[in-house]
Amino acid sequence: MEVKDSRAYQYAVWCAEAGNRKVPLYVRKQAQAWLEIVEGKDDEAYVDGKAFARINKLLKLMMHPDLQCPMDEGLEDYAWLLLIAIFCTKLKNPEGKDIRYYETAVLEISRKNFKTFNSAVIFILLLLTDPQFSRFFSVAPDLKLSSELKLAIRKIIKVSPLLADDGVFKVLRSEIRCLLTESEYVPLAYSEDRMDGKLANAFLADEAGAMDSYPVEAMRSSQITLFNKLGIIISTQYPNDNNVMIDEIDVSKKVLDGLIDNRRRFALLYEPDSEFLVDDKWQTEDLVIYQSNPVAVAHEYIFQAIRDMRTMAILYENKRENYLCKHNNIKYKGLGVEGYIDITKVRECKIQEDMAFWRGKRVYLGLDLSQTDDNTAVSMVTEYDGNIYAKVWGFIPAERKDFKSKKEQVDYNRLIREGVCFECGDEVIDYSFIENFILTLEERYGVEIVQIGYDRYNAISTIQKLEAAGYLCVEIKQHSSVLHMPTKLLKEYVLKKWFQYDENLMLEIGFQNARCTEDTNLNKYVNKKKSAGKVDTVVALIMSVYLLQQDLLLNPDSDWGAMVI
Repeated sequence: MEVKDSRAYQYAVWCAEAGNRKVPLYVRKQAQAWLEIVEGKDDEAYVDGKAFARINKLLKLMMHPDLQCPMDEGLEDYAWLLLIAIFCTKLKNPEGKDIRYYETAVLEISRKNFKTFNSAVIFILLLLTDPQFSRFFSVAPDLKLSSELKLAIRKIIKVSPLLADDGVFKVLRSEIRCLLTESEYVPLAYSEDRMDGKLANAFLADEAGAMDSYPVEAMRSSQITLFNKLGIIISTQYPNDNNVMIDEIDVSKKVLDGLIDNRRRFALLYEPDSEFLVDDKWQTEDLVIYQSNPVAVAHEYIFQAIRDMRTMAILYENKRENYLCKHNNIKYKGLGVEGYIDITKVRECKIQEDMAFWRGKRVYLGLDLSQTDDNTAVSMVTEYDGNIYAKVWGFIPAERKDFKSKKEQVDYNRLIREGVCFECGDEVIDYSFIENFILTLEERYGVEIVQIGYDRYNAISTIQKLEAAGYLCVEIKQHSSVLHMPTKLLKEYVLKKWFQYDENLMLEIGFQNARCTEDTNLNKYVNKKKSAGKVDTVVALIMSVYLLQQDLLLNPDSDWGAMVI
């Protein structure tokens, strides 16, 4: 059987269909990316036909302990895609080494989608196919969860006649050994085991939403010297804000959106699209169930069971958190927080820099001066022919660049090379650099600065210098009642393609990170604390749009205000 005849390929094609609403956005993006590899259109990766035949043969040899059928018949479609992508997608390399392409696999999926069972299948395949003397580890929050995975592996081995032979596997109290390859699998519990000092050819973090970053980072650290390494992170959503799954999901989204160049990551993120995360749409929209539960698409009885649980969650507040987190992959306390603007819509407004365009333009500046050791941003906007045009720059402390790049998963060196970010100072921002940058803008771009908007926090000294230089500086209070109008205006202009910005990856990352909340008067604003990363570029942009909006609205000779009220 060829790869294109497999259920993995067929499922990926189904996921990639443009009108398929039962699949969430990022699963569709990942399916499309993998199909490019299958079609031979990728420069780095290919799908190995021999590896596919081997995996397919091994799955036929395994028995499904619950369905009593060969594993290749009992696996769900999404599991097929995950397995074939992990084991059969290989790296193109001139030395001809057999190296898996994906080094990280992330699966965000709701409960009762057989994720523990599929994890067991993954470990059996690793034990049978990886090089001799390999070591594999599963990491779970506690011993009970860790034991569940080991039990699932044991059940599959026991009911599979060709695997149950004493010469194939040996199940011990603390580990499982494959006698054919001399490899071993060891389950670890975060609550009891230290993760350091272990060499993991592959590891799997189960229920990662209940753990912080230490277990995953410890496992990754053990793999530094390996060429053919693999880390798998699997979990449902959890209500806590300090867990490694949040970061893994965020990085995966940025990769799929093209904001981070790390294509050796495969992610199936079964969570509802952002449009379903507001106005309690989870209570009535069945697509929320389908997008977070791929098994419910194929099994009506599972879908009905989840719908029944949804009814109870609507009626009883004490059942809501468990239902939303575990069966919809929605953080309950995160309801009312939504993404600001879809990054794909933002990118439709991108243009190439044209220095000549800015000559003679009247511009408004927004200045977001953050803490001295954090990011700062300056935004410049103007109105022309009914459209808003923008340029945005970011500033970071020079000696914190490497730390921030690693922590935030942002390639600041690239942003600096592209001229959208500047490193200044040492451990703290050099405000004099930013002040000089603003003072020379008029000469460099040939513009007239009408006003400079700022938040009083951290800005007093800089603003005094700018005012001494003759600029009109306007304090903009960081409050929903003030920022609601420009936040709404900017979103409307982006969606209508009346907004244009010079190509800027740093600004795009800011839009991707931005999260909005509502106050009691339903005023929406970008909430820094609830956003998924740095949003200083977006905040500075909104401040400059505020000045533009206020100035033109108050200008009786302008017809622009009537259009935007």
